[in-house]
Amino acid sequence: MEAASVAVELMEAFNKGDFDRMAALCSPDVTYIEKGTNRTAKGVDQVLQVAHDWKAAFPDIHGNIWASNSCGNNAVLEITWTGTNDGPLQMPNGALPATGKSVEFDDAQIFEIENGLVKEFRNYGDFITMLTQLGVIPG
Repeated sequence: MEAASVAVELMEAFNKGDFDRMAALCSPDVTYIEKGTNRTAKGVDQVLQVAHDWKAAFPDIHGNIWASNSCGNNAVLEITWTGTNDGPLQMPNGALPATGKSVEFDDAQIFEIENGLVKEFRNYGDFITMLTQLGVIPG
C-alpha cells in the first residue's frame, strides 16, 4: 500500500472517531510529534490519548485533506481542520476551558510508514491561527 494511502486512512479514521481503526494502522512503537505544542506521544495508547484529547476539545473536528503525496516510505498530507471548541483544550501548561468558538486552520503532517503501518508522524499545525480564533492570544 502506498504511504499516502495509509496516512489518509489514519486521518479518515480520526475524522470518524474510529480509534480501533487508528490503532490498527499504527505500529506498536508509533511516535507522534506535535511541533506546535512540543508534545510527543510514544506507543499506540499515548497516540490514541492525544486523538481523544483533540476530539474532547473539538467534538466536531474534521480534517479536510486537500493534498497528499508519497515519496518511498514517507507521506505528506496537507489538511484544513474545522471544528468548534466545546471542551477543554489540552495545552503544555494545563487545559484551556472551552470557548464555544469555531476554528479553521491549516496543517501539514509528515508520516513514516513501515510495513504498511504508521511508524512516526509529525504534526506541523498552525496552532497560532487556531489560538487566535479561540481568542486565547490577540489577533
